[in-house]
Amino acid sequence: MPVLVLLRHGQSQWNLENRFTGWVDVDLTAEGEAQARKGGELIKAAGLDIDEAFTSVQTRAIRTCNLALDAAAQSFVPVTKDWRLNERHYGGLTGLNKAETAEKHGEEQVIIWRRSYDVPPPELAPGGEYDFASDRRYKGASLPSTESLATTLVRVLPYWEEAIAPKLKSGENILVAAHGNSLRAIVKHLFAVPDDQIVKVEIPTGNPLVIELDADLKPTGARYLDEARAEKLPAIG
Repeated sequence: MPVLVLLRHGQSQWNLENRFTGWVDVDLTAEGEAQARKGGELIKAAGLDIDEAFTSVQTRAIRTCNLALDAAAQSFVPVTKDWRLNERHYGGLTGLNKAETAEKHGEEQVIIWRRSYDVPPPELAPGGEYDFASDRRYKGASLPSTESLATTLVRVLPYWEEAIAPKLKSGENILVAAHGNSLRAIVKHLFAVPDDQIVKVEIPTGNPLVIELDADLKPTGARYLDEARAEKLPAIG
């Protein structure tokens, strides 16, 4: 039966600075690089052979994927990049410090923007520093100006069905190295997590989540490889 490994990228510079990152292409910190390598070492220690990897078009996820595969002694594995695995778009919050935003708009409002399932932040104004319309990575794509977790799932799920699920159904072991919210969308889909519960699901950075699947891609088992940094997993079945 196929195995899916979900790996959230290591700490980025804006994670460290407590800023809303979203689609801004921020690199890993030295700690983030170490987390990515540790993830790969755990994959190697678990004896997991990866057949193919998928990641976003954002540097922090791409480098996490590459560093993990290198550390797992599987750098030869083919990697496919697609913007639909990007982090959630934080709209007008992009680039802002989270603590300062809470002071300005109130802690309760920021919690709603960050943690509600279907309430997006304010839209990003066009033409500003974080307008990605002219970025050639997104040429021809219909880009959002803000996203909730619900709308993040709307763009992730078709890519899952189109590109990733067929590989798993053919028996391949797949690594998806991506972001907290794009991975959360996959977890919601696989485990049928209710809307009001998925926002409570945390995926730690650099800790591979190994999901065993049956022929219909229903989870039969799931575990974090670093048990000391594991978060509570959704119920199976």
